[in-house]
Amino acid sequence: MKKLFLFIISTSLLFPVIGVAQQSTDPEARIKELGIQLITPRPPVANYLKAVQVGNMVYLSGHGPDKPDGSLVTGKVGKDVTVDQAIDAARLTGISLLSTLKAQIGDLNKVKRIVRVFGMVNAVDTFTQHPKVINGCSDLMVQVFGENGKHARCAVGMGSLPMNISVEIEMIVELKQ
Repeated sequence: MKKLFLFIISTSLLFPVIGVAQQSTDPEARIKELGIQLITPRPPVANYLKAVQVGNMVYLSGHGPDKPDGSLVTGKVGKDVTVDQAIDAARLTGISLLSTLKAQIGDLNKVKRIVRVFGMVNAVDTFTQHPKVINGCSDLMVQVFGENGKHARCAVGMGSLPMNISVEIEMIVELKQ
């Protein structure tokens, strides 16, 4: 009986952390506090939209690491780009995603939570630190949205990416009703 009782307590304590989005701070203010400059979103490079809103969900297409000067971080991770440079590239990609999201919805305070991040790393075939690289974006989302920035995620390696960018990330966002 004691084991069953302990299991029930453990499960109930974990549920709020796993299943419920927690209240966050003002993301617009957090961006300013962090010294982040959002950019003018780049136009799509092919026949697609950068963001599509369906109901209270926003689906952001794959974005690359846009530098403030308009250039991109390029090169293969593990050959041309170090892990630390790739982490920075993932953070830049997160800033690009936030820039497109703000252009789509007008105010980042409308975000209820970041639901999912799908990160792709242009890496040599022996590279294994994909999750560490994509943390550059994931950590940014938590810095900006607090607990509501925590998300489901996939981090994978690719043999190549468009324009030889080092990182490409897409994101799904839930808006407040």
